[in-house]
Amino acid sequence: MAIVQWHGLNGAIALKSLLLHRCSLLALIVCAAAQMLTGCETDRPIARALQPLSPQMLAQLERNHMPIDSPILIRLFKEESEVEVWKKDTSGRFALLKTYPICRWSGNLGPKIREGDRQAPEGFYTVKPEQMNPNSHEYLSFNIGYPNAYDRAYGRTGGNIMVHGGCSSAGCYAVTDEQIAEIYALARESFYGNQQSFQVQAYPFRMYPAEFGQAPRQSKHAFLEDAKGRQRSL
Repeated sequence: MAIVQWHGLNGAIALKSLLLHRCSLLALIVCAAAQMLTGCETDRPIARALQPLSPQMLAQLERNHMPIDSPILIRLFKEESEVEVWKKDTSGRFALLKTYPICRWSGNLGPKIREGDRQAPEGFYTVKPEQMNPNSHEYLSFNIGYPNAYDRAYGRTGGNIMVHGGCSSAGCYAVTDEQIAEIYALARESFYGNQQSFQVQAYPFRMYPAEFGQAPRQSKHAFLEDAKGRQRSL
């Protein structure tokens, strides 16, 4: 599990400030660069969080007719070890933008039940700007929002469940530093576009009929109950 360590400026407050005052970004970048040149490391996380999207990603967005600041949605698949980023295109529909491999996820198929079970959660979660963590010890990260209302209603415990870099996990979903930088930037740009939050859908496996039929009964039941609970809370 990636433990959040806030130091210097509170990462969440810093990011919310950036989102509210986008004109200050250049000043922050210049400040961070200047301080790094003098050997100060405190602003390196902020610089990471402000990395621009690559020319390749910008070209892909253009090909897919997806504005850089349009809303996103993220899907996680345990069994396939994949992360999908979906993004709204100019027609107003969400379409798959890119799939990333997951380096590590913890535990087995099935939901997280309690603190310390080293189990990556399953279910539908909401990420707001304050859950983005530029100060992560795993390069960059965001808190997926476990436990959600359904988890709490069933007494599930734990917290600080992240999607993060570093390619190691003890309860989280881990990707490479390069991949989390791109996912983080896509989320950041969607917040610039006034997306108030984005959804993370964590699945045990892809919901194809064949795979679903072969899945363990306990895993199927737990996920379907979580999905029903999420629908009732909407």
